[in-house]
Amino acid sequence: MPPTNRALGALFLIADEQRCVIKMDDMMRSRLESAERHYEELQEALSDPAIGQDPERLRRYSQEMSEWELLVMGYARYKTLSQEIETLKEMVRDDDVEARHWAETELESHRAELVEAEVELQDLLSPKDPNDRKNVIMEIRAGAGGGEAALFASELFRLYSRYAERQGWRVEVLSLSDTDIGGVKEIIFMVEGTGAYSRLKFESGVHRVQRIPLTEAGGRIHTSTVTVAVMPEAEEVDVVINSDDLRIETMRSGGAGGQHVNKTESAVRITHIPTGIVVSCQDEKSQLKNRDKAMKVLRARLKDLVDATQAREVADERRSQVGTGDRSERIRTYNFPQGRLTDHRIGLTLYRLDSVMDGDIEEIIAALQSQHQELQLAARDAE
Repeated sequence: MPPTNRALGALFLIADEQRCVIKMDDMMRSRLESAERHYEELQEALSDPAIGQDPERLRRYSQEMSEWELLVMGYARYKTLSQEIETLKEMVRDDDVEARHWAETELESHRAELVEAEVELQDLLSPKDPNDRKNVIMEIRAGAGGGEAALFASELFRLYSRYAERQGWRVEVLSLSDTDIGGVKEIIFMVEGTGAYSRLKFESGVHRVQRIPLTEAGGRIHTSTVTVAVMPEAEEVDVVINSDDLRIETMRSGGAGGQHVNKTESAVRITHIPTGIVVSCQDEKSQLKNRDKAMKVLRARLKDLVDATQAREVADERRSQVGTGDRSERIRTYNFPQGRLTDHRIGLTLYRLDSVMDGDIEEIIAALQSQHQELQLAARDAE
């Protein structure tokens, strides 16, 4: 596999007996050795009984170690290949013709693998979205289409819940406004799991559905829309909120009746006065729990607002085929009569809508991630 443009920034090609060999530059090697030392330090720390008695530090160290593992294992592979190449170069000088021929073949193969290993290492060392490892807060809202849009919004929630289940993630509903016919006007929920944001961040936008509603006597296809917002969970250190900037109101929970109605003022509405952002939560019987959930959503929305503002000020880096993440942008069409899904950003069409609606969206997510990475690398090469 020949080196691509993205590899050339960190590699030097040197003539060696009329062949090209690869030599890693000092800066890249230094970063890899530093990562290797840090990984060993984490291993040592995790063997400390005191860490085992501290669940939070144990979780944090274990998570960090898993994040470094691919890079460290990749570097180990690189060093092994380098050592084997040196051995094969000696064997090429062997007097035995058969052994020499075998060594030459293996040397060519190892050199190709070494280039591939270096490209992978550089990709792993490239800047990552700092939010990628965070949990996600998602908001799904019915758009144009009335009751049909609300029904599809509930189906999208099921889709993401099933995908989260496949990944071993946890889903927690933070706020829900439903309809009498089983639809959802708005649902806000958290997806907890390592890398949740990295997998789901490209789901933001307008999702369009084309199908024949159950109430349509004439058999006509209707088009409805649902908007999806995806935000990384914001910790308190990410967003500092002044209590003086908040207006907090309590009220009785409302709804269709039964379990949705409370006789106590457990529902909470929080208004962030400087931005005008309003968050309401009434799903829990406890006012304190509703307030905690509302604050999680508020922090995420404020972080999303800050991030969006900074992105506009810095560059249009995400204005590409994978889209901007803008909630007004139509990103995908679900055509039920033809069993077809089309992602308009990357031109991907799948004819297995049933499995997609059951949460089988890994192929779509992988394609979006791959395209985004290619565009990032192309932009970096152009600099």
